[in-house]
Amino acid sequence: MPTTAINHVPQSLLNGYRLHCPKSLREVSGVLAWAIRIIALWGAIGTVGYLLLDEWTNGPESLAHIEQDAPPTSSALEGRLSQTFRADPSGHYFLKADVNGANIRFIVDTGATLVSLSANDAEAAGFDLRRLDYSHRSQTANGVARVARVQIRELRIGPAVFRDVDASVREKPGVSLLGMALLSRLQSYEIRDGKLTLWW
Repeated sequence: MPTTAINHVPQSLLNGYRLHCPKSLREVSGVLAWAIRIIALWGAIGTVGYLLLDEWTNGPESLAHIEQDAPPTSSALEGRLSQTFRADPSGHYFLKADVNGANIRFIVDTGATLVSLSANDAEAAGFDLRRLDYSHRSQTANGVARVARVQIRELRIGPAVFRDVDASVREKPGVSLLGMALLSRLQSYEIRDGKLTLWW
């Protein structure tokens, strides 16, 4: 049976094959990379859309568990609470406290031994001025003053509560003083850069 021998393959055909195949592979890989990027983009868009829809439908309640799990402040972690007061233009520190339920404005005086109530503040705190004994003497910025010794049942500064605080009552009205009888019962206090910080 006669046979046909292929003695020669045109060089142009081989060259075309070599050039065509790599180009096709490059095109396929490029298409796959583009498809992967599109899928990733739509996945991200879908995730963001889901989160926005969940927040819109559930409202603030959906974030409640996140807020409850938030770590406490550094002062709470150390078991300490604090409150800071700024000095007034004259450099004095004023604060308000509840004395036996009466709201009283104090000036902080680290040079005073006791908590010193003015006559009007003492009366607001429930002390009967007519029954007080003013036989004690106290050195003040204006000289020696007659005072009566008393004990405050409860004194509150913010969330801090102090009971059975030694105090004095002056005969005259004026601003009450918050002295060392109370400051010494704090964990600590600090005056720095025009600020008074109390820790308890």
